[in-house]
Amino acid sequence: MAPDGPPPAPSTAFLEPGGPAHVVVVGGGLAGLVTARALATAGVDVTVCEAGSVLGGKLRLAEVAGHRVDVGAEAMLAVRPEGVDLLRDLGAADELVSPTATSASIWSRGALHPLPRATLMGVPTAQDGLSGLLTADELERWRAERPWPGGSVTADLAVGSYVRTRWGDAVADRLVEPLLGGVYAGRADELSLEATMPALWAAAVADGPLPQPAPVTDQAARPAFAGIIGGMGRLPGLLADDLTRRGVRVRTSTTVRAVSTGKERRFSVTVGPTMAEERILADAVVLATPPTAASRLLAQLIPEAATALGEVESSSSAVVTLALPRAGLPGLPGSGFLVPAVDGHVIKGATFSANKWAWTDALDPEVTFVRASLGRAGDVRDLQRDDRDLVTIAHHEIGEAIGATLPDLVDAHVQRWGGGLPQYTVGHATRMATVREAVARRPGLEVSGAAYQGVGIPAVIASATGAAQRVLTHLRTLHPRL
Repeated sequence: MAPDGPPPAPSTAFLEPGGPAHVVVVGGGLAGLVTARALATAGVDVTVCEAGSVLGGKLRLAEVAGHRVDVGAEAMLAVRPEGVDLLRDLGAADELVSPTATSASIWSRGALHPLPRATLMGVPTAQDGLSGLLTADELERWRAERPWPGGSVTADLAVGSYVRTRWGDAVADRLVEPLLGGVYAGRADELSLEATMPALWAAAVADGPLPQPAPVTDQAARPAFAGIIGGMGRLPGLLADDLTRRGVRVRTSTTVRAVSTGKERRFSVTVGPTMAEERILADAVVLATPPTAASRLLAQLIPEAATALGEVESSSSAVVTLALPRAGLPGLPGSGFLVPAVDGHVIKGATFSANKWAWTDALDPEVTFVRASLGRAGDVRDLQRDDRDLVTIAHHEIGEAIGATLPDLVDAHVQRWGGGLPQYTVGHATRMATVREAVARRPGLEVSGAAYQGVGIPAVIASATGAAQRVLTHLRTLHPRL
C-alpha cells in the first residue's frame, strides 16, 4: 500500500524560561541537585533535566520486609563538612546520626580479623592488629620496608604497584585492596596512587616517611562517618522539596540529546525524541552526569574534554539487602566486614545495618537488616547472575564469615548499579585536569559529579558547589545585577 504522504517533519519547540538568567542542569543525581540549589539560592532561574524516572542517582531507598532502607550509599564522611553542612541547611540537623558500631573487620583466610586502626588507607603505620591478619613471613616483609627504586616517585602509578614494592603483596592484597574496593569498587593494581591516596602520593613524591595518624583527642575521636535517620536515601527528597520551594523546574524522564552554542554567548539544550524535540535556551549549562554521558554531550563543543572523559571507565556493583528474623540469629560482630579479592569470595563486604545504625535497629522488633556489596572493576561474571543467586550467595557467605548458619530470610532486595562508580585509574588526575582546563575555556559550561574530586558524598557536593560558583561568576558578566 502506498503511503498517505511524506512523514511529518520533526517538530521543534523552543522554551525560554523567564528570569534574569537561566541555567540548565543536566542530571538529577546528587551533583545535579546540589548544583541547582546553589544556583537557585543566588536567584538564578534553573531547569534540571534527569533522564531517569527518579532523582538521586546512587542515593535510594527501597522497601524490604515492609520498611524503607538504604539500597545505595548509607553513610558519608563526617570529617569533611560538606555533607553535614548541607543537611543542616536543609533543616535536618536534628536527624543527623553517628554509627552506633564502628568496629569493622576483614574476612581473610577464613576468619574475621579486626581492621587495624593504625593504617593509611590500609598501609600499616604500626604493628598493632596485624598479627593473624598477616602471616609471620608477611609481617617480616612489611617490617623490611623497601625504598622506591630511584627514590622519589616522578609519575603516577597504580596503588598496588607502589605498595607491593614497598611493603609486599600481602599488604596490598589483604589490607589496601579491600578498603579501595569498598570505596571505588576498583582494584589496587589499576587505581591511581595520585588520585585515590593523595597523602601516600605526597610522601612518595617527596621520598618521605608515611604520614602518621593524628593523636587521639576528643576532636579526633569523633566518628568519621555520619548518616541520617531514615537513611541517606532521603537526601534527594529533601533537596527536591527545597528546589520546589525555590521555583526550580525539575523534569524527570527527560533525556538531553545535545548541547550547542547559540547567539549572544547562550546555549541550546535539545531534549525529547527526534520527532518531537524541544530546545531549551540557557545562559549556562552544567553537565552533572557520569563521564560517558558528559563525553557524548561535549563531543562537538569541547572535543578535548570529551576525549578525556571518554577514557574514564566505570564499575558496576550490586547491593543485596537481607531481612533476617531476630529469633535464632547468631551474633553479628561489629558494624560489618571487608573481603579481600584474593580469597575468591563473591561479596566484597557486608554491613550489619542494625548494629551500625540505631534507627535501623528500631525498625522492627522481629527483623534485623544486613546488606552485602558485590562487584569489582572488570569482574562482570558474578553480576550477571540473577537476583535469586545473588541473594543466596550473600546469605551463605555472610554466614560463612561469622562461622554460623543464618536463619531463613524474611525478605531480600537486590539493587544493581550499572556503571555506578567512575574508576580513578592511573592518570586520572591528569585527565581531569585536562577536562577542567578545556571546559574553563568555554564560559558558561561546567561539569560536576563523582568523576572530578572524589566519589564520596561530601566530595560530590564540593564538586557541585564549585561548578555552581563558576557559573555564577560567568552569569554576573552577563547580568551584573544578579
